[in-house]
Amino acid sequence: MTGQPDGDQDMPLVAHLTELRTRLLRCVIAVLLIFAALVPFAQEIYTLVSAPLRAYLPEGATMIATGVASPFLTPFKLTAWVALFLGVPVILHQVWGFIAPGLYQQEKRIALPLLASSIVLFYSGMAFIYFLVFPLMFHFFASVTPEGVAMMTDINEYLDFVLTLFFAFGVAFEIPVATFLIIWIGLVDVATLKKSRPYVIVGCFVVGMVLTPPDIFSQTLLAVPMWLLFEVGILFGAMVRRGATEEAGDGNAVATRKHDDPPPASQA
Repeated sequence: MTGQPDGDQDMPLVAHLTELRTRLLRCVIAVLLIFAALVPFAQEIYTLVSAPLRAYLPEGATMIATGVASPFLTPFKLTAWVALFLGVPVILHQVWGFIAPGLYQQEKRIALPLLASSIVLFYSGMAFIYFLVFPLMFHFFASVTPEGVAMMTDINEYLDFVLTLFFAFGVAFEIPVATFLIIWIGLVDVATLKKSRPYVIVGCFVVGMVLTPPDIFSQTLLAVPMWLLFEVGILFGAMVRRGATEEAGDGNAVATRKHDDPPPASQA
């Protein structure tokens, strides 16, 4: 790529810092506004998030709050995290607005879909664990509860547990974007990634073993999607690299034809 990036105006450092501060302030305001709108529904939000566990509690058992302020602070804390998660599109939009002027047109055509797909994949990972993994996981936990032990989970411990898994699955579903990026920037080629496929599959199952209960079914529910997403990243990365190679080949062919053409005949 040649030439200057689109919108490159050689802004001074102070102007860049001022713009960065403005965009960070917009992100904070957006999250605070979402949080303020959700606070009246904090109890309902916690009820919704805790539904997968409560569905498998023994008859007559309930969740408990061991802290004095937990009934108030725990839903409040969850609402803050939900506001942050819902504010991700606004945050990424501000990030895009900050870096876009320094990108070439070709980079913009790739970076913008990457940002959009990152948002979709992150939310998809959270939906995947809530609707599919949580029911299987909590059913397993309830089935292995020792005799004479009442399964009554503390609401704050449950929140910490599910937030960790929400974040872990959201990040795990970013595998296609990460795979695409390392191919696009030339850090690793497609052939090397294909040769590494057996190690990647083993790594996916190791991650599934760490993040899910110790049963092969739950591990597979995470490992298989991670592997498939890895294959999707390879597919799109190979398509982009092939397109870039073809463009470079066409450019070289044009330059060769111009070089081989005889000079125009001089006029008398």
